[in-house]
Amino acid sequence: MIKNIVFDFGGVIADISRDKAVQAFFKIGLKDAEIRLDKYHQTGIFQELEEGKLSVDEFRKELSKLCSRELTIEEVQQAWMGFITGIDIRKLDYILELKKSYRIYILSNTNPYVMSWACSPQFSSQGKSLADYCEKLYLSYQIGYTKPEPEIFNFMIKDSKITPSETIFVDDGSVNIGIGKKLGFYTFQPQNDTDWREELTQLLKSLS
Repeated sequence: MIKNIVFDFGGVIADISRDKAVQAFFKIGLKDAEIRLDKYHQTGIFQELEEGKLSVDEFRKELSKLCSRELTIEEVQQAWMGFITGIDIRKLDYILELKKSYRIYILSNTNPYVMSWACSPQFSSQGKSLADYCEKLYLSYQIGYTKPEPEIFNFMIKDSKITPSETIFVDDGSVNIGIGKKLGFYTFQPQNDTDWREELTQLLKSLS
């Protein structure tokens, strides 16, 4: 019996575009943004930010060096927000309905620039923050690990006291889904920028 649903953020709850993010970082002066940014798993200072090894200001300073000019916090946040192309309020309403019957968690590779927006009332058109849609957020930069490392999954399992065999893990990344399966989760891999509500509803029915 399914008791819990764990959602990824980018690519599942929020529609994302790596290409638009590359353009946004290129615009502020990062000439090699194309090779530095990845849709699922970052490298270099971008990975260090998502692992919590760099603070907001430390990342800004390192990125400023790469861009050969002093960047503001606002410029850096705007560049990171280039990843986000939209929030479908229908998905958010659906998650609120699921929350009445299941324990909802969010497990995300992310950073404080994006989360300062997502965890504010500006996140949804209804004035709710991302935290209003789940019991708890498990964020890579707070935990110190990123998916697909099993450590971030194990941290969430231990902290939330969930049982993987009673949980559906929803993520758009095939490598992350693979780790989820190895750890005993039921999994669902929707495509970015799609309406996956009916598919998840059918999966929940099949597992009830």
